[in-house]
Amino acid sequence: QVELVESGGGLVRPGGSLRLSCAASSRTFTPYTMGWFRQAPGKERDIVAAVNWSGGTKYYADPVKGRFTISRDNAKNTMYLQMNSLKPEDTAVYYCVADFVYPLTQSPKFWGQGTQVTVVS
Repeated sequence: QVELVESGGGLVRPGGSLRLSCAASSRTFTPYTMGWFRQAPGKERDIVAAVNWSGGTKYYADPVKGRFTISRDNAKNTMYLQMNSLKPEDTAVYYCVADFVYPLTQSPKFWGQGTQVTVVS
């Protein structure tokens, strides 16, 4: 069992940056694959990025490639999503997720409560 708590969302102008953090409560953070999903109003939840337990393998959805960077610090039980060159279409609730498998499925086992990211002029 792992509890996930996101932070770092907010309001930003197009072209700006934000860094999301996800703190995991489990003592066994290391074996988990971690990732981020997002859900925009009226749309389904989609995967944004994922990272395997060691941090050595990463996945990015096409819309964020080259702009977002996922990373994790296993010593701090924390995962990050650095978001640069933000666009209005990045506006969504961002969810931290965790699971035992890599790659992540569309239904990871553990979810955080979500953090709002709004990109507006």
